Amino acid sequence: QCQLNGLWKNDQDSLMEISMLRDNGDFQGQYLTRVTLSGGCAQISPLRGTQQQLGEEGWPTFAFTVRWDKFSNATTAFVGQCFVDAGGKETLSTMWLLREAVGSLEEDWKATR
Repeated sequence: QCQLNGLWKNDQDSLMEISMLRDNGDFQGQYLTRVTLSGGCAQISPLRGTQQQLGEEGWPTFAFTVRWDKFSNATTAFVGQCFVDAGGKETLSTMWLLREAVGSLEEDWKATR
């Protein structure tokens, strides 16, 4: 069974810490990204999400958002699933969409990555 609580590291050396996982599946934590739109140093940003409650069986799916408010006017939404390999190693497989604020509806086409 996967446990989302704890510290996670991705391929870009960014860190995510899920510090509070409630009984209903809601969670919160922080994300320390090493990849920034502004090219600056690493910044900590708040995250909030929820996981599917599967009980004792299965590997949960989850979703969370990160608000990059300290260094960028953008928000990222992540969705994924937790897996456990034969050796017991937990891995989060995710996809994300980043939405950056733009100044007009005409610029909307370039706002989502």
